[in-house]
Parts: sequence; C-alpha cells; structure tokens
Amino acid sequence: MSKVTNSKQIILILFTLLFSGCAVYAGLNFDQLYGKAAPQDRMQPASSLQAKTYLTEVKPVIDNRCVVCHACYDAPCQLKMSSAEGIDRGANSEKVYQGTRLLAANTTRMFIDAQSTSEWREKGFKAVLNEREQSPQANTQAGVMARMLQLKKAHPLPTQTILDSNEWDFSLDRDQQCPTIEKMATYEQNYPKWGMPYGLPEIDAQENQILMDWLASGSPMATVLPPNSREQTKVAEWEEFLNGNSLKEQLVSRYIYEHLFVSHLYFYGESAPTFFNLVRSRTAPGQPIDLIATRRPFDDPKTHRVYYRFQQVKETIVDKTHMPYALNDEKMTRYRTLFMKAEYTVSTLPSYEPKVAANPLIAFNQLPVDGRYRFMIDNAQNTIMGFIKGPVCRGQLALNVINDRFWVFFVDPAMANTPSVNEFYASQAHNLRLPAEKESNTLPISNWVSYAKQQGRFLRAKNDFLDERFINGEHLTTDLIWDGDGYNNNASLTVFRHFDSATVTKGLVGTPPKTAWILDYSLLERIHYLLVAGFDVYGNFGHQLVTRMYMDFLRMEGESNFLSLLPENVRREELANWYQGSNQHLSAFLQGDINQFDQPSGITFKTPNPKGELLALLKTKLENVNPTRYSYQEAKLQPQSIRALQSIDRIHGKPASLLPEITMIMIDPIDQNTESQLFTLVRNSAHKNISSLFDEESNRLHALDDVTLARGILGSYPGAFWHVKESQLSQLAIQLSYVESEADYRELLDQYAVRRTSKDFWSFSDKLNQLYRDSFPIEAGVLDYNRLQNR
Repeated sequence: MSKVTNSKQIILILFTLLFSGCAVYAGLNFDQLYGKAAPQDRMQPASSLQAKTYLTEVKPVIDNRCVVCHACYDAPCQLKMSSAEGIDRGANSEKVYQGTRLLAANTTRMFIDAQSTSEWREKGFKAVLNEREQSPQANTQAGVMARMLQLKKAHPLPTQTILDSNEWDFSLDRDQQCPTIEKMATYEQNYPKWGMPYGLPEIDAQENQILMDWLASGSPMATVLPPNSREQTKVAEWEEFLNGNSLKEQLVSRYIYEHLFVSHLYFYGESAPTFFNLVRSRTAPGQPIDLIATRRPFDDPKTHRVYYRFQQVKETIVDKTHMPYALNDEKMTRYRTLFMKAEYTVSTLPSYEPKVAANPLIAFNQLPVDGRYRFMIDNAQNTIMGFIKGPVCRGQLALNVINDRFWVFFVDPAMANTPSVNEFYASQAHNLRLPAEKESNTLPISNWVSYAKQQGRFLRAKNDFLDERFINGEHLTTDLIWDGDGYNNNASLTVFRHFDSATVTKGLVGTPPKTAWILDYSLLERIHYLLVAGFDVYGNFGHQLVTRMYMDFLRMEGESNFLSLLPENVRREELANWYQGSNQHLSAFLQGDINQFDQPSGITFKTPNPKGELLALLKTKLENVNPTRYSYQEAKLQPQSIRALQSIDRIHGKPASLLPEITMIMIDPIDQNTESQLFTLVRNSAHKNISSLFDEESNRLHALDDVTLARGILGSYPGAFWHVKESQLSQLAIQLSYVESEADYRELLDQYAVRRTSKDFWSFSDKLNQLYRDSFPIEAGVLDYNRLQNR
C-alpha cells in the first residue's frame, strides 16, 4: 500500500473521529477508506493452524457468549452465530416471527435456502464481518461485530442491579436495531450502552482479546470436523436402507423422513457423536448431496426420484432445537419388522399434490396403521417434542392452545391393531384434512368453520365406532393404555408450557395435573402434520391462526379420550371446569361434538375424586417405565434439604405467580465432595380456559398458579438464575412462601439470584452449562438467554 493511500486513510479516520457526533460520520463512504465490499473466502483447511485456532479458541467463546442469544429463528436480526457459515452470512432486519403478515415470507433457513454467502447477500443479509480490504485496521473498523465488541468495552454495563427500563428493552417483540457498518456510527451515538453482549456483562479481557485478534486477522474460520470412519460406515448402511428401489421401500422411507426431518440423528454408542439431519436429495448415496429445498417435507420435489441422505449438522447444538434420535442395528431391525416384513402391497406411490401429501391418512394409507403408530410411540417424546422444538423456537400463538402442564398417555397399539380400525381411518380421511393443504397463505375464518364441521363429523363417526367396540364399558379401563410394552419409558409424557415455549419430558412429572390427554394413532399423526410437517413459520397470519385454531380441536379430542374413562356424570363436569367462560362458538362445539360418547367407564371408582383416582391408577400401571430423572427427592442433599425442596415445590398462589416461567437453581452441597446440584423451578400458570387467541391475560387465574420443582435442567429459556448454598435452603423456602409483592421478590433475588447484571454472570453460566453437559452429554445444548428477566 502506498504512503499516499495511507495518508489518505489517516486523514479520513481523523475526520471521522472529529465529526463522530454528526451526520457526516453516518454518511462516510467506507468504499473510499477500504474499497468495495465483497464476500471473503474465510474457510480454512481443517489441518491448518488457523482452523485449529478457530475451533479450539475462538469458537468456544462465540458459543458461550454469543450463541446464547443468536441461534434459531428468534436470533436478533436473524444473526445466527451457531456456525461459521451463519456468522459469515450476517444479519437481516426482517423478522421471521411476524404474526401479522398478509402474505407468506420468503424462507431464510440456514444451510437450506442458500449455500453460499454471496447467495445470502442476494437475499438481503448484511455482513457483520469486514468484507472490504483485509487489513487489521479495516477488519476492526469496518466490521459490525468488531465495532459492537469495542462499543461494549468503551461502555460497560452500568453498575446498577436492575437496568433502567427506559434505556433497555428485553421484550421479545422489541424493535430490533440491525445496523450495517455504514450505519454503525449512528448506532454508537444513539445507543452507546448497547454493545455486545446486549444487556449482559462484557466478556472478560482474555476472551475479548481472542475475538479481537481473530477479527483483526480477517476472521478465518473452519466448518465442523467430518464424522469419524465408524460413523461414515453407519451413514452408508442407513442410506442404503433408506434408498431401496421397490415401491414399498420408497414409501416407507418417505414416511420415516417426514417424521424425522427435524430430529438430530446420531449413532448410539459414540461418546461424542456427530449429529445428522435426514434430508431429501436429487443425488444418490455416494455422490455429494444436492439438497431439495422446499417449504415442507412433503412438498413436490420436482425430480423423478428422491434420495434420503444424512447431512451433517454444522451448527452448535442449542437446547431449544435439539432433538437427539439414536440409530443402531436394533432400530433398523425394528423398522424392518414394522414396515418391511408386514404383508401388504404398495401399488403406487402417493402424489405430492397438497390435498394428498398434507394428509398422512391418505398419503400413507397403504402402510399398516400398526406400524405407523408404533413407529411414533416407540419414541413418543421425540414425536411430541417436534411440535415444540421443530419448526419454531418461539410460538405463543401456537402454544397458548395448551395448558401449562399436563400428562400424556397413549392408546395401547394392541387395542387398535384390527382391520376394522384401519378401515375406519380410511373412511374418515376426508374428515381429517389439515390446514397445510392450503399451503402458506390462508384466509382464517372460512377455513375455521370448514374444519370445525369436518372435526364434528369425525368425532360423531368415531363415537359411533367406539359404541360398537366398547359395549357396556368393555375394555374402557386402564387396559386401554399402553404400558410401554413393559420397558419403553416413552409410555407417558409430561408437557410443560412456558408461555411461548414448552418442554416435553418422559414420565409423569409433578403432582396430578388439571388435564390429561390420551392419544391414539390418528390424533398423534395429525398433531405431527399440523404442527411439524405442515407448519410454516414463514407463513402468513391466516396460516398460523388456522393452525392454532385447528389445534384446539386436537387438544379437546385428546382430553375427551381421557374423560371417557371417567364416570359419565363426571365427564361433563370436568369439561365445564376446564372451559370456564369459553366463547360462544367453542361452547357450541363442546356441547355438540366433544365427549358425546355414552358408554360407561369400565373402571369401578372408590373415591369422591374420580379424576385423581384415575390418574393414580394410570401412574401405578406405568410405574415400571416411569423414569425418576426429574425427582428432586433423589438429589444428593441432606434430608432436611430435601424437605426444604418439598416446601418450595408446594408454593402456589401469589408467590408462584410472581416467579418467571423458568428459574434455574444451582445448589452447592454442604458435602464439598459432592458437585453442585441443578434444579428447575417451573411456574404453572392457571387459566379459566385456553380458548382465547389474543387476550390470554383475561383468562388467567393467578390465585391458582403453582410450581413444579424438577431435578436438573428442564426447559431451554431460563428467566432467572439462583445460586444457593445448601445451608440456605430452609431459609429460602420460608422466604419464598412469604413473597407477596414485586418488592418481596426483589429482596429474595438480592440474596440468591445471579442477575443478568452480576459480575459473576458468565462464570455461573459456564458452570451451569458444563454441569448440564456432564450429566447429559447427548441431550444437552446451549441454553438461550433471550428471556432472562431484568428484575
């Protein structure tokens, strides 16, 4: 570079600094300073020193300090820092979660909708790394990420305990500031305290230096290391299995793909497994994947043959999207037993026309129902988890259709594996159509009326069918419920809703809930195709609204299945209690079509509380397959401490209502040889009903709120952190029981909380995440801090 050019740049920089408070800075032409912007080739060979430095030093800092807020669709400014490719892609000011859009948005799915940074630039993504002259000066002055770190260094988080709400906005729907480098000066002037990490303590000096040195050197990166030779061999075996040429094999593979496309597949037995996504490709195994990128997994691939391939997950594993699904030889044998060895004929492959492909009861009617049902319930947690972690990271519009905590049971497959059941489902296919057949642009009201009518027709037909099968209550007992075949701990689930996120756990966690579901094949299948395979997070307002309203029907159907085991005179009472004050249309639907099943229960009840008695009977039936992973009674603490935890678990009413959705607690045991114990305190919000689409608060019953205390990590989005010595537990339990106001809660936090402003925040965060990984290395993922409260 010539001396003249150097002098020119120095003069321009001095000019910039002199007028940094003026509009001149905002309009300064970076092209004159550092040349034209263009995507850079940052990926380094895996064997290079730069790649090793990135993977061992830089990436851990990004994962633990940046990915905690920047991952999935809810990443601010769509800046996904969970992969090298995502960092290079950059940011986009368009929100994925835009519930009022009239037309479906263009999809911007990482690794799917574009394959290079240049393609992402064409789709409107702006660089956060310098894409001009690659010099230390340019890399630290013309890159948004570097400037954000420098801004934080110059303006650390204020020392106040609670940040000023007039200066800081932590709401999920806040107006996002997504400055390009050309607008960075204006951002620095208007929001001097908003350096990164936003609203959290600055990272320590060593970590900051690692990132700044990396940025100054041009941000060299490396993609994830390839799978080991054993895993590559397994990939080849599974791709061979999934790409057979017969019509039967092709249909089975399509079914498996449409149910596992959101899962993270791995090979059981690996200590640090590689995770894979199952994808559709135009190319056969042995060739590079040519990805078929469609909105939905059942959309027309527009190719004569689809191949199902294993694509390595290149992103950091984050808890909010992580659904690990183990594959091994036994699983392949199971698939062969369920689908390949069964006697049936596939005469033709179903079309990809939406009215067929969006309805699994039509598309897969040639596959045995028993095989389909057992495939889903074998891994029921994964199946149900899909509608929570699958296509969305945030879904209040979809999730306010479920209660805050409920138990889920399944109809025994043996009870449903008869020709008459298969024939019934086939006869009702027209009444089981799903909103996805309308694709991503939907008009809500007319569709809701249509779906309500078809659901009513289906339920009436179903009740007539059941009347024939359960004469005088025959089989209408706990024998109806699947017991996991005596070994499968997916036989029961607990679903927790955390306002706009949710968690699915194996087993019956907590005290008996207000409601419960019993799912059969058709209901489980429709939930999957409504909320996973058929849901488009980029869809218009109508699509999302109709999806939510349709889920009303499916929830009530599951609840009605549970109610059918209760005495006839109790069913309607319970239903009325669950739907207090519901709107006129829902009331008419409830009275006309839900739970008109008149057969008596086959259970002889002995107490004045039939629902509680039924839940107890079911819990006893499933005792051998009910995991105790979340039982706080099994914590490595002293007996008096367990009693204190029991007191905390009984908190209800006002103290419970003041808590955040999720509080994660670290307890340091008195026994110093015992590692710190993790717990999660979940608030369960009570409602009169959950039929309101937008005004949920009007249905809240705060006085009936309660909590569930679980051992370990439960949920992905902590709202608060507590760090407690075991010797403090008894006092904490007493103090929590007396919390009656925001001031009381703040006083409790003053003693036990690790607030977002705490100087110990990052060291606590690191320890908590490490304990989580140590305990559950396959399941654990980086937690998300976008919902941490400022209280």
